[in-house]
Amino acid sequence: MSDTRAVFVSLVVEQNGDGYLATVPGIQGALAEGDTVEEAVFNCVDVVKMIAAYRAERGESLGFNEIRLTSATRMTVSMPIGMG
Repeated sequence: MSDTRAVFVSLVVEQNGDGYLATVPGIQGALAEGDTVEEAVFNCVDVVKMIAAYRAERGESLGFNEIRLTSATRMTVSMPIGMG
């Protein structure tokens, strides 16, 4: 496994007319529509990847929840924690 990065994001999916809208709060422009929940999520993931690539070209990062994955990485976990 080569050295690579991953970012954990929270996707918000809402009904939008006849379809769905997926957004990532905290990343400007990270939103996408789809006819199904799955399509909206996959489209939004593609948008996040494009934004990350653009920012990487400019020497910028997404700025949060970034981790480096290496051959020593065994597991990463993301879980919701209720705040009240």
